[in-house]
Amino acid sequence: MTSNSSEEVINEKILNIAKKNPKGITDKDIAAALPDLSSGERVIVINRLLQQGSIDLFKQGGSLIYRLKTQINKQAVKGADNEEKVVFNLIEEAGNKGIWIRDIRVRSNLANTQLNKVLKSLESKKLIKAVKCVTASKKKVYMLYNLEPDRSISGGAWYQDQDFESEFVDILNRQCLRFLQQRADQIKNNPRGPILGRTQSYATAAEVQKYIADLGISNVKLEVEDVITILNTLVYDGKAESTAYPDGSKLFRAIEPLLPAPGLVQVPCGVCPLIHKCCSVGLITPQDCIYMNEWLD
Repeated sequence: MTSNSSEEVINEKILNIAKKNPKGITDKDIAAALPDLSSGERVIVINRLLQQGSIDLFKQGGSLIYRLKTQINKQAVKGADNEEKVVFNLIEEAGNKGIWIRDIRVRSNLANTQLNKVLKSLESKKLIKAVKCVTASKKKVYMLYNLEPDRSISGGAWYQDQDFESEFVDILNRQCLRFLQQRADQIKNNPRGPILGRTQSYATAAEVQKYIADLGISNVKLEVEDVITILNTLVYDGKAESTAYPDGSKLFRAIEPLLPAPGLVQVPCGVCPLIHKCCSVGLITPQDCIYMNEWLD
């Protein structure tokens, strides 16, 4: 990193990584792609790219995310008047958490009528969009058109059009518990001893995530963090316990609850995601249910 040419090469490599990952990259991604760079050198390069306006910085799930800044928006707003540029820059600064219209008004010093006109103009050009906040249904925040709202705004996988999907969460809760119980049953009475059996009964959140994905019960892609949220509810309910690896990653295992489970939960129907489609005739029937047959056997 002693010459301008080497700096340009490193800049280009990082920008290429960002291009291949439009949702953003982390410091770990950069370190893996450029292992010869020290942590101090990475900081220098990232700061330079931020100052040049080549990338944007966001905070997501406690981690810093670097995302390639699109030049299309810059070109589209280049010919706009000063008011539109000011408002656009304020919204761009807010990232994927958005900015409330009141904050835009205070920071831009524009009157209500004038600000509403500017926002409508930017929305019509598909440069920005208004997003409802799940924590306050009447509160709208503005962000760049191509950004995915932060989970604190959209509610993540548990919300659909600002409505909490309680039934979906309940199904995931039951299926996660079923996976942990199956894992525990498989290693019960381990011939190599109870201590090893107890250790092997733990499952990682990634393993549970794969199980849920293979079931195909979710229309949205669930991240490991989403599954950890569900597994934590099982811990709070006294149905599971958790421990952690030295690196901080969590493990979960099913435990015997203090109170016996209701009879409906013990049979496959209690945790079946297709129970509402099951009837005496049709594609899904109790007579042809493989889960019911396995349980009866």
